Amino acid sequence: MARGLVARADALAQRLLRVLLSSALAAGLLMCAHHARSAPPIDVGEAIFRDGIAGDGQPVEATHQGQVAMRGATAACVNCHRRSGLGSKEGNTTIPPIAAQYLFHPPAQSPDELTIPFIDGVRTSREPYTEATLARAIREGIDSEGKPLGYLMPQFALDDADMHALIDYLKTLDRRRAPGVTDTVLHFATIITPDADPVKRHGMLDVLEHYFADKNAAPLGATPALRSSRKMMFMVNRRWELHVWELHGAPDTWQAQLREHLARQPVFAVLSGLGGRNWGPVHDFCEREQVPCLFPNVEVPVESEHDFYSMYFSRGVLLEAELIAKRIREPSSSSSGRPVKTVIQVYRAGDSGEAAAQALAADLTKQGVAVENRALPVNARVTTALHGAAHADALVLWLRPPDIAVLGDAPPASTTVYLSGLMGGLDRAPLSSRWRDSVRIAYPVDLPQGRRVRVDYAFGWFAIRHIPVVDERVQADTYLACGLLAETLSHMVDAFVRDYLVERIDDMLEHRILTGYYPRLTLAPGQRFASKGGYIVRFAQADPLRVVADSDWIVP
Repeated sequence: MARGLVARADALAQRLLRVLLSSALAAGLLMCAHHARSAPPIDVGEAIFRDGIAGDGQPVEATHQGQVAMRGATAACVNCHRRSGLGSKEGNTTIPPIAAQYLFHPPAQSPDELTIPFIDGVRTSREPYTEATLARAIREGIDSEGKPLGYLMPQFALDDADMHALIDYLKTLDRRRAPGVTDTVLHFATIITPDADPVKRHGMLDVLEHYFADKNAAPLGATPALRSSRKMMFMVNRRWELHVWELHGAPDTWQAQLREHLARQPVFAVLSGLGGRNWGPVHDFCEREQVPCLFPNVEVPVESEHDFYSMYFSRGVLLEAELIAKRIREPSSSSSGRPVKTVIQVYRAGDSGEAAAQALAADLTKQGVAVENRALPVNARVTTALHGAAHADALVLWLRPPDIAVLGDAPPASTTVYLSGLMGGLDRAPLSSRWRDSVRIAYPVDLPQGRRVRVDYAFGWFAIRHIPVVDERVQADTYLACGLLAETLSHMVDAFVRDYLVERIDDMLEHRILTGYYPRLTLAPGQRFASKGGYIVRFAQADPLRVVADSDWIVP
């Protein structure tokens, strides 16, 4: 857990350190020239806002009390005001929005008089900024009313060209109508790839369709407009509409299909979804089109530290590979008690286990462990891949339940066996009794006794609505994704901005009590996987149907 917590702590520390930006950038980052001018391209403004890089390629500098306090990335606006420009909230500290409609709005004596969506931190009664007062706020720390901003406020050294570029970029954040949002409807899509498991597909859609039906049948859904308790802002309770985008054919055609779907019906976000081995084209599409993709059910998610719009509950089998690698690297991880020197991996060619096996092999090879990958063709019997496995120190099986059920009577006596929990069915893997005594399972979720309370509400909801439980984890994850979306939208009031949706989920997730299969969920800038670790488990000797932890919670 250390790496994820440290990354989040660093991100929060940077943002809190720059709370001093809260008033000044609200005052100054939108200086708007009404006279004709020659401005740099919009990407210069984006680089200043997101990366702290000026038009000449040099780091932006901000000074405090005559000294350089921040430089480059640490001085970027995005650290405090976020990608959306709508600010954030850290504890009791509120970072105000800096989109044009919030900086230039006329004074309002009460929130009731606002004609813009409510955002935490918006100042309703202050004098609107002009070009001159915005420039003064950025460079001198004086607000629109001539009052000094907070003493921690840095002053930014931006020349006129960079200022104009930044302004032009910030204007693009001021979008009054998000795609997929109408006065009465919020449109969402769920995406299903051709290689998705048909049983899981049925289970996921059953949950989504019932959740949307419940949401639209709620008493508030029939009310055209209600006053929100959040600062008495008018809030329309829109109907949710689900669009199922089923993909067909080869993966290199999926993005074209998705573009057609999006052109035909714009959506505010992609919710849940189901993939097989290859989710990459869908992930890339959502990043390119800037559409939030919220917690799809995939075993091989895409890893990229620079992506923003795709969120996953877990790294799937890639996390399992790291859990197994960490265990194998332990000095006494083999059944003989000696360090592991040789490993055999078995998987079906083209299945999710292939990507996991490649990741594990790359990790272990760096440690001097000899790894042999055995890829089974579609019709080959799994037992043929076990020939000679007794000579290896460890055997790793990336197999589905039908292959697990025909493994044979007993594993090699001198070999430690690891099994993919996600692919094999977690604690319901159909292992014979003799295999159960030897196998260790990579388990990237909480133990059954730990997650029971957190999933009981979902399963009770399924029972009341007569939803057949065909895949517990997929259906529980889908229900959790729906709940997170509903909770986040309720806090967003009418500020329907895609980037803001992602940011609000980032902020709210760690406070969620009902986290389904996962003991804890957290996200932060640069983190797209909400659950960071897992266990290595074994079957209990006294109760071979129950798994127990064979390790502490591991965060690779």
